[in-house]
Amino acid sequence: MLIEGLYSIENFTNEENVVNATIKIYKEHDIFKGHFPGNPVMPGVCMIQIIKELTEKATEKQLFLSVSSNIKFMAIINPEKNDRLKLTLNLKEEEGVIKVKNTTFFEDTLALKLSATFKIVS
Repeated sequence: MLIEGLYSIENFTNEENVVNATIKIYKEHDIFKGHFPGNPVMPGVCMIQIIKELTEKATEKQLFLSVSSNIKFMAIINPEKNDRLKLTLNLKEEEGVIKVKNTTFFEDTLALKLSATFKIVS
């Protein structure tokens, strides 16, 4: 993990190029002290990193984000109120890249939609 101690994976399945994962966010992490004091918000860049790491786990490949064609933050993720996220990743491998379509929810709330292309590094 690039950001140690930010989250842990509670559930992870990978069937037919569809990943379903539940993660627990640790509200005590130092990142929330600066983003934002008294009103913690999960940084968008951290969510993109988490999606990359889950994709790497599913594919067992090292990846590099090359294109993000669609990122929509639909709701604020406050780790004090919503510390568990459910992510679904639809993966498609083509000619040295992995294409990902992601949805991220807390409870019944859609928090993030993302479409991205990751270059396979190794």
